[in-house]
Formats: sequence, C-alpha cells, structure tokens
Amino acid sequence: MSSRMVITPLHTGRAGRRAGLLLLLFIWTALGLHAEDGSRLWLRGDMPKDITLKIDPTMPDDDGYRISGRTVTARTQLGLLYGRYALLRGEQGESHPYFKLRILNHWDNLDGSIERGYAGKSIFWDLTSDKKEPAVINRERIERYAEANASIGINGTVLNNVNASPKMLTRPYINKVKEIADILRPWGIRVYLSVNFGSPKALGDLPTADPLNKRVQQWWQRKAKEIYQLIPDFGGFLVKANSEGQPGPFDYGRTHADGANMLADALKPYGGIVMWRSFVYGAKHKGEDRVMQAVSEFAELDGQFRPNVILQSKNGPLDFQPREPYAPIFDQMQHTPQMAELQITQEYLGQSVHLVYLAPMWKEFFSFVSPSRLTGIAGVANIGKDRNWCGHHFAQANWYAFGRLAWNPSLSSRQIAEEWWRQTFSPSGETAGQEVASTTPLSAEGKLAVGLLLRSREACVDYMMPLGLHHIFKFDHHYGPEPDGFKAHYPLEWCPVYYHQADTLAVGFDRTQATGSGATAQYREPYRSQYENLSTCPERYLLWFHHVPWTYRMLSGRTLWEEMQYRYQRGVSEVEDFVRIWQQLKPCIDDQRWQEVDAKLQKQLRNAREWQQVCTDYFRQFAEPK
Repeated sequence: MSSRMVITPLHTGRAGRRAGLLLLLFIWTALGLHAEDGSRLWLRGDMPKDITLKIDPTMPDDDGYRISGRTVTARTQLGLLYGRYALLRGEQGESHPYFKLRILNHWDNLDGSIERGYAGKSIFWDLTSDKKEPAVINRERIERYAEANASIGINGTVLNNVNASPKMLTRPYINKVKEIADILRPWGIRVYLSVNFGSPKALGDLPTADPLNKRVQQWWQRKAKEIYQLIPDFGGFLVKANSEGQPGPFDYGRTHADGANMLADALKPYGGIVMWRSFVYGAKHKGEDRVMQAVSEFAELDGQFRPNVILQSKNGPLDFQPREPYAPIFDQMQHTPQMAELQITQEYLGQSVHLVYLAPMWKEFFSFVSPSRLTGIAGVANIGKDRNWCGHHFAQANWYAFGRLAWNPSLSSRQIAEEWWRQTFSPSGETAGQEVASTTPLSAEGKLAVGLLLRSREACVDYMMPLGLHHIFKFDHHYGPEPDGFKAHYPLEWCPVYYHQADTLAVGFDRTQATGSGATAQYREPYRSQYENLSTCPERYLLWFHHVPWTYRMLSGRTLWEEMQYRYQRGVSEVEDFVRIWQQLKPCIDDQRWQEVDAKLQKQLRNAREWQQVCTDYFRQFAEPK
C-alpha cells in the first residue's frame, strides 16, 4: 500500500479545529485520495515502517511467525510477510497455520463469466478474448488480489471453474497460467487448475479418456510435464467428475479411485496433488436420496486412493444451503485425506445483495467435523471485477473470515468480525500508517455493526428456510422463493416439492431408517440416533430429517405451523432492525459505502418480506386446509 500522511491536531478550540479540518482537506486534495469505494478491502491502513524482521531457523517450517512488540520473527520470508500483516491487525505472540492447504476455488470460465459469481467478471479471464488466445491480464489487479490473500494467509488458488473447459489445458492457456503464477508466487500463493476429465478425448488427441488406458495415462503424464516445465511450483488438479453431466471414470466402467489415481500418478513426480470432489449425484445412484449419494459412491473406496489424492467435500451433504447438517462423508472416509469445501459466494444466501456473515455457519460445521481430521480447506471465491471486489461491501467479511479460519479455525466469529470491522470501516485517520490494535475496545458504532454481522446468518435462515426446510429456491438461479417448484421433465431431486414433501398432514423430508430414506444411518453416533428420533432431533434440522405433523408441539410451546410462521416473521424483523442500525451508523461511515450498503439492505428487506409472504401463503394451504 502507498504511504499516507498522519495528521496530528496541533490546535484546540473552535478556530483551531476549523483550521485543522481545512489543513486536512487541503492535504487530502493534494494527495489525490479518492472516495471510499471498498477497493482497498481491509488493507486501508498502511504497513508500519518501523518494524524489525528476524529469521529464526529453529522455528517450525510452516510459515508461522512470532510477534513481540514491533519485532516479527519467522523461519521463512513468507512467515515474515504473514507476520507483518498480523502486526497490522494488532496481533502479538506466536501463530502457525492450522491447515497446510488454504485454497480459494474460482468458478471462473474462460469467457470471463463466473458460475455462481455475483461481483462482476473474472479477474483472470476476459470476455474480450478473440477466442484463440486468452486476453491480456490486468497485472495490477492480480497483484492487489495476491496481497489481500497473503494478508489473511491464503496460499493457493484454483484459477478456473470445476465445470472445466478442456481448452484450459491447451498451450495458450497454460502460458497464461504461468503469467498469473509468476505474479502470485512472491505472495506465497500456488496456482491450481480445474481439469476436465475427458480432456484427451475432447481435445481430439485420443479416442478415449479411459483412466486405465496406457495412452490416456501417457497423455496426462506429458501434460503434467508440460505444465511443470513452465510452473515448477504448480499445485495440482481439482476435478469434478461424473456429476451434473461432467465426464468421468464411470463413462468407462471405472471407479473414482481409478480416475483420481491416474491423475495422481502423473503429478506425483513433481509433488502435485489431486483434489477430487465428492459432489456427485445422478450418475451411479439415480433415484437415491441425493444427500446420500456421496457416501454411497465413495465409502467402499476408502483406502484405495493414492497418498496425493485428497477428497474434497462440501460442508453439507446437499448444496451450500443456508443451513445443512454436516456431510456424513467426513465420518465415513477414515483412510483417505479429506478437505472441506465452503462456499464464500452466497449462491443460496442472497448472493451479492443480502448481508449474511458466514463465519457462524462455518464454525457450526467445525463443531461437528474436527479440523484435525482435515488436510486443508477450500473456499468458493466471491471475487470479481467490481470495484469493491465482492459485489457487497459486507461480503468482503466472508472472504476475510475464510482466510482467518483457514489459518486458525479456533478463532471465534466475533473475533474475526471485530478484526474485519476495525480494518475495513474504522475512520481513515485511525488506520493510516498504524496497526489496528485487536485489544482496543470497539466503539459504540463498531459494536452495533459487529452485532449486525453476528445476527445476519440466523436471520437469513429464518426468512428463507427455517427449521430444516431446504432447497425451495427458484429454479437454477437459486435467488428467490419457489416452494411450489416442480418441473416434470427434470428429475425430482431438482424440484423444491421433493424436498419439503408438504401435504395436509405434515411437512419435511423423512430421512430416518425406520420409515424414510435411511440417510441418518450414514452419521456416526451419537448423531445417528439423535437425528433418527423426532423427539431428540435438533429443531434447526427437524424438517431435514423428519416429516412432521403441522400440529407437532415445539420446544416453544407453539405448534410446528405456528413456529414456522413465527420464524419467518422473526427473520423479517431482524432485517428491519439491520436497516435501522445502518441508519444509525450513517454519521460514522463514508458516504459512498453507506449509500451502497443501504441500497442493498433495502432490497434485502424487500426480499425477506417476499420470502415470508410466498412461503407462508404456500404452506398455509396444507397447514390450514379449508
């Protein structure tokens, strides 16, 4: 960040304050400082200059750091870099990354579009390409992206969509990947690529992509060699296979292990890894409850994968819903390295419109799946070309929270929110050229803002899908409510009516062993028994696991139908309060960001009211039949 001047008031009294303000205005104008547009993220404070940096070869070799006063000590240069940013946010003491792999997954397409991206076009790929050669990259933008990631400890990035184009592995695009890798490398960030499993065939090089075919194996070996000759520290491949129409080993009667191991063998000489996604449905176990299909396809393969294969699984067993129980595949795979996939971009949580802080969701997941069982953590990035990077100023908090939890999953949602607020929204003069002490008490307005963040995810669950309701979004774009959604020409597992199962007697999906799909059997104890029994199932997952009578008495004393109506109203009331709180904060926030957030909150409130109206009107026909 460029250095900026700090103004120390020299006068007291009205005249002195007026003179000081005029001087400050003059200096701001002279320096050409622009309005706050969010482009500087949480890096608005300049890096302090009076820091002592020391190398200590006796420290663990994991890029951790130790901070004492204004001295940063680390074993590596990258550790010193991480430590400088930690000092900027006020840290003291020793810190080491919990996860070795802390990776962003960009679902960016080569034409510049982003699947489930809501903040503009790709920062890596460009629509202006002539379709023969990838367009020129914006080096400055990628450097700023790299700094932001380094400041929170992210050390890897997958540059393209898991629904990968085979063109990604052609020489023009590999050359472009090298350019990007060269920019990211000084910031400690390795590049990875999503690959299309059918690439040898799709590119016309071979008549097959069978992983047990020698010529296919040799094709991938040559491709790996080509990549590593240009990018010696290339990280490896991310693969989505045999899901949602993507090619994979099933096309040739092979297993996921056959496919993953073939790629792993090609990467092994160079130290590369294969991140093989478990998000699979509709290929081998058609008709089975969708939330069960990952375990059905992978459990029997546990222990059959190469050591450099990591199974990458979403936090929940369905698809990044506002609330899901944890994915039971984390229980089932005892002999296969695993990493969790979290979604930072809010596909099912209001996208770039709704203010929803996701750290509480991810902490909920870690309360069931111990971080000690994971090799790494991946986050589907919410980054695009918008000036504020994320489409919503508060969505930056989710990028920040992902990085901080990837470094230290024991941090609390509140601690991360306070860090982010101090660095992102505190007045410019308080952060220019100095660190933001994490021990400094929050101001009154800071407490209000952090409280808003901490309440936001639960509010979203309430006004969208309370009590375990799930996947009742409008088809395909997943933004608004459509509880009556049904398309006869699509499989039932794509239709909202399949998931809520509402009738005049009850609502919810029966996943019990006794009478339902049997999904509860995939969980370890005590959760298997807890979820199986209606009386012990947590109410937040109730309609996920049970088909519950409308008259069922809840812990509040209300019936299920009364509780559902109460939760929808509570969610709307929370967003009404968010709007009111933001109005209170107006004197404390720069005008541009205040206006832009206010506009988003007003739309979020309209959306919340729509969710409440549409869902309660729809379910009323079953709960209160005439």
